[in-house]
Amino acid sequence: MATDATGSGECTERWDQLYEALAAQPRRTIIFSLLKAPEDEWLSLPDAADSPMQPMDSQDPCIHLRHHHLPKLADSGYIRWESDPFRVRRGPHFEEPGFVVSEMIESDREYPERLRNECVVIGSVEG
Repeated sequence: MATDATGSGECTERWDQLYEALAAQPRRTIIFSLLKAPEDEWLSLPDAADSPMQPMDSQDPCIHLRHHHLPKLADSGYIRWESDPFRVRRGPHFEEPGFVVSEMIESDREYPERLRNECVVIGSVEG
């Protein structure tokens, strides 16, 4: 059984934080959009969070992004974002969700058939 080397549960908390950050489609789509962009590039919002496969369900996606999705990603250091202009870029700990999302995309063909055919993981992974 693996143990936390720090003895404080910090490692477990970081994984929980990462899973929670990637639990919502708009947040996964933001990470995916940033993966496709050059490292220091700012991306426009809400465009970087919108998936043609699963549009955001809020009447005003900007409000939902500002008050829910972006703070969750920013608090973990995964992204940085600004209100005016409304945009996002990679944060100092972006490599953590970036790695997980990359692996999800790379292993798409290895998913069980039901997940591969019936569920949207990231959105459109083309491009």
